[in-house]
Amino acid sequence: MPETSSRPSPSGDSPAPAALRSGALGTADIAFFVVSAAAPLTVMAGVAPLAILLGGIGAPVGYLLAGITLAVFAVGFTTMSRHVHSGGAFYAYITRGLGRAAGVGAALLALIGYNGMEIGVYGLLGSATQDTAHALFGADIPWLPVSLAGLLLIGYGGYRSIDFGAKVLGVLLVAETGILVLLAVGVLAKGGAHGLSLASFAPGNVFVPGTAAVLAFAFAAFTGFESTVIYRREARDPARTVPRATYAAVGFLGLFYAFVVWIAIQSFGDAEVAEAAGGDPAGLFFTAITTYVGGWAADLMHVLIVTSVLASLLAFHNAINRYGLALAEEGVLPKALARVHPRHGSPYVAGIAQTVLGAVVVLGFAAAGADPYGQLLLWVNTPGMLGLMALQLLAALAVFAYFRRVHHDEGALRTVVAPVAAAALLTAAIVLVVTHLDLFTGASATVNTVLAALVVAVFAAGLGLAGWLRRHRPGVYERFAAEPDPGPEADTTPESEPGAVAPVRRLTPGD
Repeated sequence: MPETSSRPSPSGDSPAPAALRSGALGTADIAFFVVSAAAPLTVMAGVAPLAILLGGIGAPVGYLLAGITLAVFAVGFTTMSRHVHSGGAFYAYITRGLGRAAGVGAALLALIGYNGMEIGVYGLLGSATQDTAHALFGADIPWLPVSLAGLLLIGYGGYRSIDFGAKVLGVLLVAETGILVLLAVGVLAKGGAHGLSLASFAPGNVFVPGTAAVLAFAFAAFTGFESTVIYRREARDPARTVPRATYAAVGFLGLFYAFVVWIAIQSFGDAEVAEAAGGDPAGLFFTAITTYVGGWAADLMHVLIVTSVLASLLAFHNAINRYGLALAEEGVLPKALARVHPRHGSPYVAGIAQTVLGAVVVLGFAAAGADPYGQLLLWVNTPGMLGLMALQLLAALAVFAYFRRVHHDEGALRTVVAPVAAAALLTAAIVLVVTHLDLFTGASATVNTVLAALVVAVFAAGLGLAGWLRRHRPGVYERFAAEPDPGPEADTTPESEPGAVAPVRRLTPGD
């Protein structure tokens, strides 16, 4: 595909402004971004042993239930994507359904949430690289230089074109899922520890007290899947590509997580796996792959965990940049963040700003002597995860409210049943996560209360910002999350027809 560049306008007066690369991403490309953000290998090797320890052999079903819940959410979410073409994703949906004030609050929550999900992972990058260096070479290396080098590497990846990022993520994702498939092949070929068992799916092993904790872990493992809609402006045939990528990502993650956790259980045996997970949770998957494949595979898994973390960082970095771009175009963030690279078609100024913010947070935690995993990762990630789950709940409510107010031809299953069911299930999921927050942070009740309260405070600050914009910058407020100019993807149905949504021109801050 030719590079995007500034080009003469039809009148020949001045070059057209640089823009994101329209049509650069297909279904697989967008799915790579979403699944990579979830970091399947890191989630399985790092978190699944705890899910097994707490929930027993029924843990695989927890991941299936989380996947089903989010698939229900995706029904209404992707239906609304046919009616909302703004680059603001979550906040555009919430604005159209719940009003501008809620939309501005959602925009601030999304910005903080995605940044929290990414910046905290630089701590994981440092600690995972430390563990890999020690396991492979017996070397003890400091975490901070690794995290700072990762910031520069991810910043460069975001600076390059979006299709460059998709190719990188495609390779890394195949590698990290491939090592888990290799483990599965080894376990299946040898029949597990005592023969393959389906006891994990028996109701008596699923409905146990620890299942609530498993569900909390499972919902967290899907974080970021909804970011498919962020890439609408760069997708080929977005009306088809975005929904397909969303369903593909949710379906793959739900089934793959459940399958891999079941494989881990089979590798030790139903009766023995809980003791193995309790004795060495961090080493559970490495012990399994050493037993069934070989020590070389365990060494490779150590390396691929590092690349899995890098893939997650790049995926979140690209999502954050596009949120920053959209909010700068809205006039909410500084106009400079709306600049797009003339050759790469990337929101490079927003990317630079995000990299600088990440460096400030990482250096701040390092200066305070914080642990890169127990504090930088967990304390920064947790409010980010809760923020994104809250956005999913608000989006489900917005879908229901939006289709109650406009004429449309969508069925009741998509516009009533699915969003209402999703809202109820997501509310339950948030309650589960909040009541088990100590499992995610390992921190005191005071710290956990502060981390959860941050989500409410950020949304409240967004509501306050909306009020300020309404009073002091009414033009920005009125144009917030408006539809872009009609293009090839826009709904061109006459407004008088059922289901029509009149396009609204969104002005740039300079108009």
